[in-house]
Amino acid sequence: MPVQAVVGANWGDEGKGKITDFLAGQVNFVVRYQGGRNAGHTIINQYGKNVLHLLPSGVFYPQVRNILGSGMALDLQCFFDELADLAAQGVPQPKVQVSNRAQIVMPYHVLLDQYEEERLGRNCFGSTLAGIAPFYSDKYGKLGIQVADLFDRKRLRRRIDQSLTPKNILLKYLYGRPTLSADELISDLIQAGEKLAPFVCDSSSLLDEALAQNRSILLEGQLGALRDPDHGIYPFTTSSSTLAGFASVGAGLPAGAIGEVVAVTKAYSTCVGDGPFITEIFGSEAERLRERGGDAGEYGATTGRPRRIGWFDVVATRYGCRLQGATEVALSMLDVLGFLDEIPICTAYAIDGQTTNDFPPSAILERAKPLYEFLSGWKTDISGARSLRDLPTEARTYIRRIEALIEVPIRWISVGPEREAIFQNKACV
Repeated sequence: MPVQAVVGANWGDEGKGKITDFLAGQVNFVVRYQGGRNAGHTIINQYGKNVLHLLPSGVFYPQVRNILGSGMALDLQCFFDELADLAAQGVPQPKVQVSNRAQIVMPYHVLLDQYEEERLGRNCFGSTLAGIAPFYSDKYGKLGIQVADLFDRKRLRRRIDQSLTPKNILLKYLYGRPTLSADELISDLIQAGEKLAPFVCDSSSLLDEALAQNRSILLEGQLGALRDPDHGIYPFTTSSSTLAGFASVGAGLPAGAIGEVVAVTKAYSTCVGDGPFITEIFGSEAERLRERGGDAGEYGATTGRPRRIGWFDVVATRYGCRLQGATEVALSMLDVLGFLDEIPICTAYAIDGQTTNDFPPSAILERAKPLYEFLSGWKTDISGARSLRDLPTEARTYIRRIEALIEVPIRWISVGPEREAIFQNKACV
């Protein structure tokens, strides 16, 4: 049985949580493989509305084993808080395990993230202030703290001392802030480690055994292709790879294990944070879409910030699907467009008087202008549709046109926030 990856084709906020929650009912394992609490996956099901930041979106199925892989940025307090929140909502205790090679988001990562954004002022990067950039900087600078380190006090002391020395210099002399005590950090980490111990596993071995037994595995990505630090809208990106190609690394699977890649994209575009966003619209036009989007409008699941709104961007989405190696697309939020007489689709960019269908690097992208074609709207509520034939002709035309332009089959169509408000495009099965 092939390993599936669910990833974002755009800037994040595409609706990956709902798609993963929907597909998770058919698999044995759901694995988060990168990122931390800097983004949220919103899921609506029989337990109500939940926003997951760290836990995989399979936690609502008691039979599914949910793994936080080695590529994740593990915020311990967030992890425990999310488990407590699920229990408070009556969700049966999920099967959750954490890789012993995952690394810990430390308090100084969060502080440095906050202080640096303050220092940059108007030139800041729009960080979620969750410590992600300092965390990954330490990880690749070989200063990170692995989960396994929590159970070896001498090693933990050595690792903390090595990492904290330069941090305290920055805190004192660059930011003018109080320094941190290694003893306090170690004491807190030892206590957290004792609480975490029942969840810790060798995730790579566990998944290797699952592959050998032909068990089904779903890999859940965070954010989208355009937030990838190598291929996205740098420097307005995240600090870990958001691509399906990294999923095998962050989960601990062989590179050839992934057989299906579901790229999720909205029927229009949204973006949280700074950076070039070519189809962005403003004013009342944007507000009408924002207020209709999702269960509670288009506001960031983690930050609460209003999402930037734009029309569907073929250039960006086709590029994102190509980077992800998408074998199929899940089109979300189609129902939101039901009030429009006419729906624009950005089919190309104009840059310095030239037309292009390619997604350029940020230095050029900043000069791009959208070129649109317009399709008729369907002017009706489609949230009750459960098959393609339930949709108005205009909605089917919109789907077919996007599918032809992005050059990847649209297999899944979502018409509402609830788990059951999704159906297959039978022509892609």
